[in-house]
Order: sequence, then structure tokens, then C-alpha cells
Amino acid sequence: MKLKNIFTIALAGLALSACSDDFLENKPQGSLSDGNMNDPSAVDLLVNGAYATFGCRYADSNDPHLFPVTNWSYGEVRADNAYKGGGSETDLWEIHDMETSRIQPNNGFLDGKWFNVYCGISRCNSAIRALRKVDESQNKNKASRIAEVRVIRDHWYFELVRLFNRIPYMDIDLPENDYTSVRNDEFTRDEHLDRIANDLLEAANDLPDSQSEIGRINRRIALAYAAKVKLYQAYEQDPQTNAVTGINRTLLQEVVDLIDGIQGYDLLADFQQLDLLEYENGPESVFAIQFSKDDGSSGVGRINWSMLLNSMTGPGCPWQGDGFFLPSQDLINAYQTDADGLPVFDYQNRPDYGKVVFDSNGGYSLGNTDGNVDPRLDFITGRPTIRYKTFEERACGLWVRNSDVYGYNNTKRFWLSPESKDAEQGWPWGASALNWQIIRYADLLLYKAEALIELGGNGLEEARTLINRVRARAMNSSYVKDFNDPSKDAANYKIGLYPATGWTQDYARRALRTEMRLEKAMEGERFFDLVRWGIAKETMNNFFAAEKDNCIYYQNVSFETGEEYFPIPVAQYNFSGGIYVQNPGYPAF
Repeated sequence: MKLKNIFTIALAGLALSACSDDFLENKPQGSLSDGNMNDPSAVDLLVNGAYATFGCRYADSNDPHLFPVTNWSYGEVRADNAYKGGGSETDLWEIHDMETSRIQPNNGFLDGKWFNVYCGISRCNSAIRALRKVDESQNKNKASRIAEVRVIRDHWYFELVRLFNRIPYMDIDLPENDYTSVRNDEFTRDEHLDRIANDLLEAANDLPDSQSEIGRINRRIALAYAAKVKLYQAYEQDPQTNAVTGINRTLLQEVVDLIDGIQGYDLLADFQQLDLLEYENGPESVFAIQFSKDDGSSGVGRINWSMLLNSMTGPGCPWQGDGFFLPSQDLINAYQTDADGLPVFDYQNRPDYGKVVFDSNGGYSLGNTDGNVDPRLDFITGRPTIRYKTFEERACGLWVRNSDVYGYNNTKRFWLSPESKDAEQGWPWGASALNWQIIRYADLLLYKAEALIELGGNGLEEARTLINRVRARAMNSSYVKDFNDPSKDAANYKIGLYPATGWTQDYARRALRTEMRLEKAMEGERFFDLVRWGIAKETMNNFFAAEKDNCIYYQNVSFETGEEYFPIPVAQYNFSGGIYVQNPGYPAF
């Protein structure tokens, strides 16, 4: 199903309830019409329909795990942080092609993502048009509700720009019959980002600083998202090569000023609290997709279906999932630290850290573990012989579906501990109500640090303080303990703070980019960061060279200029009647 079908779906979708939490639990009472648009429950229904787009479940597109809102495939497997995993290279070959930079316009997972995101935009457009008809005297929340939907719509447009670059802009008031006449090269990347940021700022003017209902978009969310968009916009790109040609200092300063004006957030005390239900809407959560389980809806509930394929599996594993989305050995290696607890920038010149070694009896251990590592290594990745969260029956084993191809490491982030009563024990394995964080406070600290570093001058010292604040949280978190001897740490954890000595702009830039990777690994952002910084080609080719002995399928892989963005799906070109233009780096239609 293509873009032409989403208009009726979007309207019908307004009768769906949204993701979770009290304000999303309204049950549909009937169809909407001009006659009942002033009914507050009707307004809530429209807005809930917009929030429901985060579930990405539309009519005959009921596979959000293939087109994930979390971007685990588009932002992590496509980068140097993760392998596809699963049964083999041909198991979901569409994602394998993303991993190996062999993407073609006929990749159905590109078309599915495009379709799902435009479904979300169309539903938001329909909701805004209908909400405009509401009598404000009868619904005091009208302006705020419209602003909430605008922020959701801006989120989806930002996703499209990061993924596809050349995209058609469907104006709220554009008649649906005219959609096929909208070109995808009418606006540049910078023009799209400028419009998104300005719309977020305008929406912020109609939003309260906080909402009484958990999960509702507020003014601070809109401002935080505007800062993120402006940070991307600041890196000016050549429209033909996608190379970064300059950095806009005015926009960088706007990023700093916006983040300075956002109050009321803080880091959680322990990094591992990010994956505990009781902290999911805590002080670090800026903008999160609210998921729920056993909430009275059909099946297991409104869980994060994007993660359906990714629970671990294997002999002795408490879950028997599909085993997709596995941390790369390169990511494991990147957590190595020196004698001062600082990152080892040239880790790719070192032997692999913590690889599984088998003895003659079939037993196994981890080799090359004498060096220091950042404790976030074992907060984020599940490694054999290492305690898996609070699971007491056994240490993490060889819980990978095809270890001959993908090694033995799995993921801890985004999962509850297997014995938790809040984690599903059957299919979908490990499912829970854990939210997905679109923006958290650590992001804002690092975004501001990034802007300050690129501005240079006196801001470098403040940037060091901000980065060290993120590192200090990891330093002060509870380290993973040895499974057999809880009096000992599971590895030689050592993380230090950056000193003022040697803190030049070049060194600070490298530190920031490393910190962004280590803090946010597997959160769906890595590839987009590389493109923003203009280092995707260099980073990915270094990764393929470093990993070719671990992954035989990397032997003849290379990343080429132009692959910073996905190709425009051929199905969407056909829908446009041939007016769409392909992205540079791919053969013209």
C-alpha cells in the first residue's frame, strides 16, 4: 500500500486510541462530524489519533518492527554500532543491505518507512484541519491541542529529512487530490529543517510549560526539539555530495540559547535507571513515546512493537526471541579506556576486547579483558559470562541466534530484566511498557556541548563541564558485579573526567563525538550523527576494514559518497507519476 491510500486511513485512524497513559485511554464513541466537533471528547479523539502515529500500525501495514519508530535498523545497523542479527544474512535481507551499504530503491523497508511516516503526517494534517473548526470558547485547550499535533507532525518531517533528504512537503491545507503534483525537490534540506524548527518554535508559544497528564507534549519539548533540528541545520551540506561545507555560527548560538532556556530536567542518578519502569517518566525524560502493557487493548497491549524481533535467544536463554539488533564488536571495543579512564581513540588499532574463547572441553571465557573499560559497556551490551541485569539463574550465555555470523554479544538497553513480572514471558518475548525516549536530558547536555565546541573560544570550558557531567553519572552508577563473586566488578571498570590540560577545540570535538556514541549507543541516532558531522564515509569504511575479520560479509563492502541518505523508493516514484527526483549518489529514475 502506497501514499495514495493513506488519506482514508488517516481519517479512519482518528477513531483509534493512542499509545498509553490516562489521556490516551479514551474509547471511541462514534464518528466525528462538524456537529460534534465542539465536544471535548471529540477533540481528545482527534489529538489521540495523532499521538497514535508513534505506534506506526496502519490498516494493512501492521509490521512496525520492519519499519521501526526506534530506527534500530535505519540509525544503528546502518552505522558502526550494530549487526542486523537474526538467522542469517538473508533473514530480512532488506536490513542486511542497509548494514552492508548495498541499498537499492526497490528495498521494501525503505518504502514501508516512507509510507508509515507519511501516514503519520496525513493523520496530523487531518486532525489540525478538524481542530481549527472547534469553537475556542467551548474548548479552552484548542490552541494547545493543535500545537501538540504540530510537534508530532514536525517529528515525522524531521525523520523524513534525515532518512531521505529529498522529500515532498504536504501542506496542512493542500487538497489530497493534489498530493501527486507535489515534487520532492521543491525544497532543499536546509529549507525543510528551517521550516520544521520555526514551526516547533511557533507551536511552543501555544503550549504550557508542563501538562497535567503524563506524556502530553509541552512547551519545553517543542523548544528541545527545535534545538535539535537547529543543530542539524547548522551543519551546511553540499546538495550534490552531502559533504559538510560549513557550520552556521548563528544557528549554533540559537541551539545554546534554546537549551539554556529549558528548565526542570536532570540526569537520573544511575544510568541503568533508564531501563526501569519506575524512572521512565522521571527527570531525564524530555520527550518519550508512551507505551503500555496489559492496558485493556487487544493482545498484550500498546507495547513497543518496533522491538518485536530483537529479544535475545539461544541455549539457556530465558527468552526465545528472534535475536536481531546485536552490538558490533567495534562498539564493544570503543568502550576501552586508558589508565586515566578516558576513551582510547585509536581502539581500532588494538586487538578485540572481550572476545569469546573456547577450551578443548567446549567451555568458554572472555579473552583480552585485562584492560580498562567504561562501565556503560555492560549497561548497554549483554556479554557472555557477565551478569544480565538482575537475572540470578545464570550469567549471560551464548544467547545469539547465529553466533557463527554475528558473534556472541546481545543488547541490554531497552529491556527489563528477564525475571521481571512486568516483562512478557512468552511471545512477544520480553515485551514491556517501557517508554522509548526520543529526547532525554543527556541529549540536551551533549547538544549544547557540541554547539559550544564548534563555536570555540570561551565556550570550550563549559563544553568540557557538560561532557564530564554525563561521564560523572556513568562513573557514579552501580557497576555490574561478577556473577560468581558479587564482591568484585564484572570487568576492570574505569571512567575518568576530561582535564582542562590539552582541551583544545580539535580534542574536544573528538571527545564529544565519542561521548555521544558511548552514551547513546543503540538509541537509533548514530548514523544520523555521522552524517551531520560529515564523517559517515570515513567512519564506515574504517569500521568495515576493522571488522572484516569478524564479519566475512564485510570483505568487499565500502561506503560511497551519496549513501548518506537513502534512495527515494521506486514505489513512491511511481506513485508521483514520475516527477520525483532521485537523490545524488544513486542512478536517476
